[in-house]
Amino acid sequence: MFFRGQTVGKYRILSPLGSGGFGSVYLAEDTWIDKKVAIKVPHRQNLDFGELVREPRLLASLSHPNIVTVLTAEKQDNVFFIVMEYVPGDTLEAVIERDGTLDLNRALDYTCQICNAMDHAHKQGIIHRDLRPGNVLVTDQGMVKVADFGTSRCLEIAAHRTPVIGSPPYLAPEQFQGKAVFASDIYSLGVTMYQMFTGVLPYDTPMPGDIEKLMKGELATPPKLKNPKLPKAISDIVMKAIAAEIPARYQRASDLLDAVLAARTPAPSTIKRPWRPAPVAAAGPSEELQEIQTRLKARETERPKFCWKCGKALPARADVCPFCSERQ
Repeated sequence: MFFRGQTVGKYRILSPLGSGGFGSVYLAEDTWIDKKVAIKVPHRQNLDFGELVREPRLLASLSHPNIVTVLTAEKQDNVFFIVMEYVPGDTLEAVIERDGTLDLNRALDYTCQICNAMDHAHKQGIIHRDLRPGNVLVTDQGMVKVADFGTSRCLEIAAHRTPVIGSPPYLAPEQFQGKAVFASDIYSLGVTMYQMFTGVLPYDTPMPGDIEKLMKGELATPPKLKNPKLPKAISDIVMKAIAAEIPARYQRASDLLDAVLAARTPAPSTIKRPWRPAPVAAAGPSEELQEIQTRLKARETERPKFCWKCGKALPARADVCPFCSERQ
């Protein structure tokens, strides 16, 4: 749609960032304020204007540090595009492809940040419907931002039958029937967690003959079987997140977050502290203390003596006043 070096309004296109089923994303520069931004151009430009602005309107209502911020939406030369904050880094998908199984603490940290983002979206009544590693951005500092709410719907709309939208390996069973609820995003996040903890998906893209098995929860095996180092508590959390039946799953992102934090922090009774010998009481002042006392004593000066009769100062250790000859 756009090419490198092209000027679109006040934006200069620098390079393509990627392309998906719903649009292409470009790195651009806002020439008025010398700031890099990301520009998303939907593939379907012939949609009704209300449909085109649906995603930016949704994102504009989701002000959260773990969600990509929409700056504006514009139309130049009959091309509609969305201007968003530019997030330098990689997608979580690229991170997993590069590193494979992620370190436990790193994966849990990413999970918590995604949970915070989805909890905020759910509280606004918004379901993502296509939550997956390819739609999660990770900065060089480890900050996570959820992107691509292009397939999102409000709960009252998504709960009714709609076309099957999303990426099949991450879709909850009910989404294959055209339904979506908050717990559908939890399922997608559970699959993403599975992938972070093991480096692989819990199952391949379901074939038509596998849908019945997917509905019964017969396709996925516990991630601990693929990564023996994974704590059982974390493995159990993942399996609950990807439970086939909606009531068996965590219903909200906040529920999943609470479970992860509880499993991540050991109970006080299980914390092992290093053994240390009991301190031995000292029999007397230590050598160091004795040395300090000696130095202080050496610094003390004798208080001057005065004659009881004439009141004049006496020489040190004098028994008789040299001024009035009185014995002291």
